[in-house]
Amino acid sequence: MATETILYISDKPTSGDSELAALKATNYDVVSVNSSTQAIALLYIMRSVVAIVLHGRAREKARFDVARSLRAIHPGIPIVLLCRDHIDRLPPCVDAWVSMGQPVEKLASAVRRLLTGHFSRAQC
Repeated sequence: MATETILYISDKPTSGDSELAALKATNYDVVSVNSSTQAIALLYIMRSVVAIVLHGRAREKARFDVARSLRAIHPGIPIVLLCRDHIDRLPPCVDAWVSMGQPVEKLASAVRRLLTGHFSRAQC
């Protein structure tokens, strides 16, 4: 049986990344990539991905475009957006968002809730 994996996409260096460390504490395998192109390629070959965390400094619209592309490949995989600014209305391609101002444990908690079905499509 394949190990369940969280795909973490970040455009910042992952060395010393507290969000990455929090995700690894969820007891899921975590695969980290630093580009949307890598993430899309991995989704085509990795069937063990159960959640995606998108962390980027790009504009909101660009992050939504990435989420839309990822959702098109695997519609059933929940996507969490890690962002600085408040998001009033999530597009259909994003399941939840977590503020970077929150403790990193909030991110891990949001991912766990998504994976166990105990979430509402809103801020986690």
